[in-house]
Amino acid sequence: MSIKIKEYAGTPLREEDLKQGKVLSIGYSPKAKYTWSAGLAIGRYLAELKNTRIVGRQCDKCGRTVVPPRMFCEWCFRPNDRWVILKDSGVVNTYSISCIAADATRIKEPLIPAVIQIDGTTDAGILHLVGETDPKKVKFGMKVQAVWKRPEDRTGAITDIRYFRPIER
Repeated sequence: MSIKIKEYAGTPLREEDLKQGKVLSIGYSPKAKYTWSAGLAIGRYLAELKNTRIVGRQCDKCGRTVVPPRMFCEWCFRPNDRWVILKDSGVVNTYSISCIAADATRIKEPLIPAVIQIDGTTDAGILHLVGETDPKKVKFGMKVQAVWKRPEDRTGAITDIRYFRPIER
């Protein structure tokens, strides 16, 4: 049995009561200082991107290699064993064609976000953009390669890769 409350007991507060000091209130702006760490795996991954290298982690027990790297194998439930340097190429696992920008405005040139399985990895991928192609020509399994920012423009972020472009097989 549920009870539906139609009216709450007590006197409701009004903004005017707060402004006139009829209700005790305290204004406080905390000076919260904090730091955030990307952690060992993602921290190294981002640092390597700045140097045009994609790194992953490999598990010796099952042979799985993952990117973005993780320190723990989700298949074997054990720590991954080693860092591996991967190629900056891969295949499109899945994609979408978007005519709407991040701020929900319409755009003339469609964006093609895709999950790219980096060559040498196992059932893992990174979400990034596909560029330098007609959206109608994008296909599942299409071979792509990273297009990097200029060295002086890199910051150690996933956006150090501008996008992935199709390459011939």
